[in-house]
Amino acid sequence: MASGTEQAAVASGTEAAARVADVLLMFTDGPASLGVTEIARQLGLSKAVVHRILQSLAARSFVTADPVTREYRLGPAAVALGTRVLRDLDLRRAARPVLRQLRDATGETTTLSEATNLSRVYLDQFESPQEIKMTVELGRRHPLHAGASGRAILAFLPPDMIEQVIGSGLPTLTSVTIQSAARLRRELALVRERGYATSRGERQQGAGSVAAPVFGMEGEVAGAISVCGPVSRFDAAAVERYAPLVTAAAREVSRALGWAGDGPAVLAAAGTRSSRASRVPDARH
Repeated sequence: MASGTEQAAVASGTEAAARVADVLLMFTDGPASLGVTEIARQLGLSKAVVHRILQSLAARSFVTADPVTREYRLGPAAVALGTRVLRDLDLRRAARPVLRQLRDATGETTTLSEATNLSRVYLDQFESPQEIKMTVELGRRHPLHAGASGRAILAFLPPDMIEQVIGSGLPTLTSVTIQSAARLRRELALVRERGYATSRGERQQGAGSVAAPVFGMEGEVAGAISVCGPVSRFDAAAVERYAPLVTAAAREVSRALGWAGDGPAVLAAAGTRSSRASRVPDARH
């Protein structure tokens, strides 16, 4: 049996590890570079503690310091870890050839999003060859209520998780972001009915997209595939052309992950499975 001293040491070590993880995670959601004061304020830690953590991380190349601004940004060791994770992700590996084919078929940028509890992150993209195009930032968290990829995921989450998203507030990202809970519920019902979501400037001004959900082996929504570009190229006719291509691509990736369903009717049914079967990977990004 561990002594009181040993137990205290373990507890202290766990708390220290949690603080280090929290500091690193600050760089995934906020600005690319952060100062000691801002990190300390947001995490509720003393500046001395944050400074020691950053110095330790810098010594191992997880962060680097700007000698002029004295702000920190992620370093090469963090990049190497992220690259390894991306390379090993089954979802990303299964989607890459499909994303490339979809990009070639549409001439627009194609993206892969992963569901991460009550948000999502872009895992991959294949950029449009056109001079004017849309690109996304990989790894940054985005809310689920705004944009086609977010709603393609949200529509197939268990009802209690949908209500959690609605209850936590619907942040305004652009002038046309959905703000009404009633309207969002109607939009989600429409996504479940037809098997895909559309957006015109809701998450990013001037951007249009069509997205469809990707499901895992047990029918849980794992993410979404989208086609996106300047909103001027995403009129009703373009959406009509892209929707079947995007839904077919999402089904192909879902099958590669072991999902056995097919068609919008089954997609809708997948969204009503139990919370156990419809669980979403719980990860902070």
